Amino acid sequence: MPENKFFKEIASLPTEQKNEMTRDIDLATTEEILTMINDEDAKVAAAVREEIPNITLAVDAITDAFNKGGHLFYFGAGTSGRLGIVDASECPPTYGTAPEMVQGVIAGGREAVFRAQEGAEDLPENGAKEIIVRNIMPPDIVCGIAASGRTPFVKGALDEANRRSCTTIIISTSGRNTLLELGIKADIYICPIVGPEVIAGSTRMKSGTAQKLVLNMLTTAAMVRLGKTYENVMVDLELTNAKLQERAKRILMEIAGVQYDEAAEYLDRSGGHVKTALVMLIAGVDVTEAKQMLERSNGFIRKAIEM
Repeated sequence: MPENKFFKEIASLPTEQKNEMTRDIDLATTEEILTMINDEDAKVAAAVREEIPNITLAVDAITDAFNKGGHLFYFGAGTSGRLGIVDASECPPTYGTAPEMVQGVIAGGREAVFRAQEGAEDLPENGAKEIIVRNIMPPDIVCGIAASGRTPFVKGALDEANRRSCTTIIISTSGRNTLLELGIKADIYICPIVGPEVIAGSTRMKSGTAQKLVLNMLTTAAMVRLGKTYENVMVDLELTNAKLQERAKRILMEIAGVQYDEAAEYLDRSGGHVKTALVMLIAGVDVTEAKQMLERSNGFIRKAIEM
C-alpha cells in the first residue's frame, strides 16, 4: 500500500521528530521530567529572538493596516487556533480596541475552542470559506498560525487571502524552506525553530509557547505604535469590570501624582477614558481641550502634552 501524501508531509516535519534530550523521559522521576521540559522551554525565547526582523515586518504591516481601518485575522486549528482567539480576545479590554479589530478564526468554529474537533482542519476550502464569509479584503491582514505549517485550513485561508491581495503572515515552527516545499505562500514568514518537542508531535508545548510569544509581540508592539500606552503603561483600557476600574485609578495616581479621590473624580469627568483623564491632569485642561489635544496627536499622550 503506497504511503499517504499527508503521511509523507508529517513524517518529515521538525515538530514530529524525536527529541534526543528526552528519549528516556518515560524512565525519569517527576522532578527529572519537569527539568527536561523546562530545559527545552528555555530554548524557545532565543528561537523567537532570531525572528525579530520578520516580526518587525509583520508589526509594521499590521500597524499600517490598522491606521487604514483594516483588521487583523488569525487563522489556526487546535492549539494554534485557540492561541489566536486568546490574543484577539485580550485586545479590547487591554487596549480599548473594537472587538472586530483583531479576530481569531479556528477550524471547527466556536465548539473547537473548548473541545477538539478532529478533522475540521483537513479541508483547505474551509479556510477559504471563512475568508469569503467575512469579506476579508485589503487593508485587512490574514495571519496563519500552524506549528507544522501544513494545516490545510490555514493554507486555504492564506491562498484565498493572497488571491484577494491581502497582506499575509504565517507563524510556524517549521522552517521557511519547509513551508515553501509544502506550498505555503505568505508575504511574511515568522518561523522560530524550536526543535523537536519534549513529546514528539505535541506541538502544544514548545511550538505553542513560541506562537504565544510571537502573538504577544505582534499586538503589543502594534498597540504601542498606535499610542495605546504612556511610557510602558496601558492607558487605553476599557473599564469593563471592577478590577479594570481600580487599575485605571491607580494609573492616574501613579502617573499624575494624585490621590485616589481625585483620580476617581477625573476618571468620571473624562467619561471613563483614561487617556483623556491623564491629559486633563498633566496639562491642566478641561475634558474638551484634552480630547482635542489627543485628536491632534493621533492619540499619543506624550505628543499631546508637548504640542
